[in-house]
Order: sequence, then C-alpha cells, then structure tokens
Amino acid sequence: MSTGLVQSLPNVWIGVLAATAAIMGFITVNALALIWLERKVSARIQRRYGPTEVGPFGLLQTLADVVKLVGKELVTPDHVHRPLYLTAPVLVFAPLLALLALLPVAESWVFHDYDIALVLLLAFSGLNVIGIFAAGWGSNNKYALLGAVRAVAQNISYEIPLLLAVIPVVVMTRSLSLHEIGSAQASWPFVLVQPLAFLIYFISATAETNRAPFDIPEAESELVAGFHTEYSGMRFGVFFLAEFTHMVIVCAVATILFLGAWNGPLLPGWLWFFVKVYGLILVMMWFRWTFPRLRFDQLMTFAWAVLVPLALINLLVTTVVLKL
Repeated sequence: MSTGLVQSLPNVWIGVLAATAAIMGFITVNALALIWLERKVSARIQRRYGPTEVGPFGLLQTLADVVKLVGKELVTPDHVHRPLYLTAPVLVFAPLLALLALLPVAESWVFHDYDIALVLLLAFSGLNVIGIFAAGWGSNNKYALLGAVRAVAQNISYEIPLLLAVIPVVVMTRSLSLHEIGSAQASWPFVLVQPLAFLIYFISATAETNRAPFDIPEAESELVAGFHTEYSGMRFGVFFLAEFTHMVIVCAVATILFLGAWNGPLLPGWLWFFVKVYGLILVMMWFRWTFPRLRFDQLMTFAWAVLVPLALINLLVTTVVLKL
C-alpha cells in the first residue's frame, strides 16, 4: 500500500479532517460551477444566452438558487415512510466523500492510494442506486417508485458493460491501484489501444449518472421528477449535488484509466488532470442537449444486446493479444 497526503501529516485524524474539509469544499464549488456551465452550454446549443443578469455573465445565478433552496421549508409529506425518506439523501451523498478520496489528481497528489483502489471505487459507486431506490420507495408515491425501479434496472444493466470495459486496463497493467494505472500511461494513453473499451465505459458511465439520453429515472415528461418528486428544499438539492459530483467521479476514472491521467507535456500534472476531466464533462453536457431520451426498452436493449457483447469481444481480443 503506497502512502498519500493523509499519511504525510503528523496526526492521521487531522489528515482525515483536512481531507474531508477539502473534498466538501470541492464538491460545493464544483456543483456551483457545473450548474452555471450547463446552463450556458445548453443555452448556446439552443442559440440562447443563458444566465446574464445576476452577477457578471450570470455567475451568481446558481448561488442565488442555493440561497433560495436553503431558505425553503423542508416539507415532509404525511404518507411517506419516514426512515427511508430521510435516509435516502444521505445514502446518495455520503459515498461521494469516499470516492473522491480515492482519486489521484497528480503523481504526488492523492489522499490515500490503496492497492485495490479501483475495486473500492466501483463498490462504493454502487451504493448510489440504493439511495435512489430508498428515495422512491420511501416517498410512497407511484411516480417516485417508477423512477426508482427504472434507476435500479438501469444501473444494474449498465454496470456490467462498464466493468467489462475496465477489466482490459487492469489486465494490461496487472494492477488495481489507480495511481499505478495512471503512472503506466506516462508514454501514451490507453485510449490509443483500447478505444472501444473507452467508448463503452463512457456510454455506461453516462447512463450510471442518469444523464440524458439515459435520464429515465428522472423523466420529467412522464414522472414529474422521478424518484425525488416528494423532496423539497435542500433535500431536493442534495440529489443534484450528488449528480454533478458523480459526473466528476466517472470522468475522473475515465481520465485515469484511458486518457493518461495527469500525464502531459508542459503543463503541471494536476492541471492536465482537470482539463481532461472537465473536457469529458462538457461532452456529457453536449450529449444531454443533443440526443433525445431513449425509451426504457431501447435503453435496456442497448445495454444487453450491444454494449455487453462488444465489451466481451474487446476483453477476449485483449487477453488473446497479451497472451500471444
């Protein structure tokens, strides 16, 4: 097990608190920036201006929305299952702290690097769907329940091609450490030899984050707002805070596994890392405002009949080539 920033401090608990504070600060700033960016990107794609009035270039519009959400009353409907209803936002948000702590941002910039960091990351990311299902079931609302059931089916289905796309990289590097996988791409990024795996991963990751055209669990035109229909105020806001943070996580993993992580010429490693991550996020935003939403049967067929066979073929070809 290699060391990280937490171990470099004199007291491990001080390191943990400092890491938690840093991650929470990043989550907050990142969500504010991405909400503003998504509004601007969507507006440009649709030939509009987006936020312009509140602050320069509308930069304070998202902050004003946060103040509005914080000021709203937290209404708990009488018909909900209170333990599940109140626990769901925590279940969605809490794993994100652990996930961000596993990501190496640069050669010497990682909170803690485990030898099985990739396994831990994939395991913790699966907890997100439990919170979504708890929100839908605990709301005791048919629209919320339909959104939750769709989310479980979608996440389980797209988790399989995602894992199959990750395995070739593990086979090539013979490591489950994110830091070692990133360091192995010092000469060239793995996307050059695994373009199909990268494409399958990115499509599956977009579905895992419930982003359009895979936003079936939140289909506003069919389900009002899906699994979070009954939530108000910052309880509602926590779900979107988790969604935008999850976008960063899946794009960061794609950067580490396929795009050379922090490796790049001239610029500092951490800057290369964030340029690649937010470049992928811009692509996800472009997807959302370009492609129409899939029907549920199309979404499931695409996962099982297209992505899974392609991922299996890619894995087979990779193992045969490495063996030869």
